[in-house]
Amino acid sequence: MPKPLLPFFLLVGGFAVPLAATEKSMKTATFAGGCFWCMVKPFDHYDGVEKVVVGYTGGTAVHPTYKEIGEGKTGHVEAVRISFDERMISYDQLLVIFLRQIDPTDDGGQFTDRGTMYRTAVFYHDAEQKAAAEKSLNSLQKYFTKPISTKTLPAGTFYPAEAYHQDYYKKNPLPYAQYFAGSGRKDFLETQWKPQRADPAELKKRLTPLQFAVTQQDKTEPAFRNEYWNHDAEGIYVDVVDGRPLFSSQDKFDSDCGWPSFSKPIDRLALVEKTDLSLDRKRMEVRSFSADSHLGHVFNDGPAKLGGRRYCINSASIRFIPKEKMREEGYGHLLENEKTKE
Repeated sequence: MPKPLLPFFLLVGGFAVPLAATEKSMKTATFAGGCFWCMVKPFDHYDGVEKVVVGYTGGTAVHPTYKEIGEGKTGHVEAVRISFDERMISYDQLLVIFLRQIDPTDDGGQFTDRGTMYRTAVFYHDAEQKAAAEKSLNSLQKYFTKPISTKTLPAGTFYPAEAYHQDYYKKNPLPYAQYFAGSGRKDFLETQWKPQRADPAELKKRLTPLQFAVTQQDKTEPAFRNEYWNHDAEGIYVDVVDGRPLFSSQDKFDSDCGWPSFSKPIDRLALVEKTDLSLDRKRMEVRSFSADSHLGHVFNDGPAKLGGRRYCINSASIRFIPKEKMREEGYGHLLENEKTKE
């Protein structure tokens, strides 16, 4: 019998619902993203992330030390091992967080840190993680002109680093901030993942008042009185601002909430999730990465057989492209995707 963990609660529709957590819901993810000091903070504040440990993996020596790793004698890389509850945060979400912290085109290290100990990799723990990692790395290429060099490797023995390296950003906030900026990582990430917002005056000319209010002013349209809440035609839904593909009709389901609901996006890197406390309770806002459009919110109360997530999206933030018009409108490449095949 698995040893029960302490009970916890999930917010579902604004109500606290108890979950009888067991060890079976806990999973492990391992990522190498250069200096491991910078790879803890990005994950730490997400619900469902139980623990982030920095350490060494991928090499041959037993119980390597920081000095040995730095001398490049062991073949290890600096990495983080994350314990997470898959009912609260998915492995795909962790992958997106990870990939937005690194330069995946650098095969010689990361930023000012050079050498094999700073190379990037996703260390998978099972076949499902391997497939997810390969899919995310393939989709990542469209955001870069140089080839992606981040490796997908089987997870092996992980050796926790010395105590003074654990939670370095908490113990040494000023030196950490100086290193994060001085290494070049901060500027790279802010430049690479900065959304390109359109001019508000131009948007007001081509968007309806409701579309502008939702996408640019974070408003919410009325439930059951919007264009796509019960729409069931085949095709894709794109960002109404810049036309980037966001969701497929194959992932749309009836949640009886009054807004379009999807189990997942076409490309997770096309979305950004941000904590929203506007209603005096914690929710996760969903925005488009490229245009920074407010889309809606995502909840962990979706059908378990579809992954357990519910992307609750405003109709005013998306535009539907029927399957038969996808080639005509420049989305023909998505017809090869299994999500748009008959």
